[in-house]
Amino acid sequence: QVQLVESGGGLVPAGASLTLSCAASGLTFSSYTMGWFRQAPGKERRFVAAITCNGGRTNYADSVKDRFTISRDNAKNTLYLQMNSLTPEDTAIYYCAQSPWGGPRSGIVDYDHWGQGTQVTVSS
Repeated sequence: QVQLVESGGGLVPAGASLTLSCAASGLTFSSYTMGWFRQAPGKERRFVAAITCNGGRTNYADSVKDRFTISRDNAKNTLYLQMNSLTPEDTAIYYCAQSPWGGPRSGIVDYDHWGQGTQVTVSS
């Protein structure tokens, strides 16, 4: 079965950088759009970034554009999220997800497999 395992979260000060990873198994990773979402305490899960199967197209939420970079290594079946200039507003559980559809989609309903999440906490 499909397994997505996130790692790389932690507690960092404001202004720091962090890179999240998502190791995928049980699927032909290079065939699928992948995305990152996040859920802050008491809030709904929200789109962060997405990347098409070959990495040719990306999509970002306005709140992270120019600070976050999504990338993938299909040879390693791994998805990444490079996060720079972190602020306390970036504090959330970050989830990676796999979409069966084409295009760098931003809708939660467009993704059908999810990881367990990794906590990112940014202190002020």
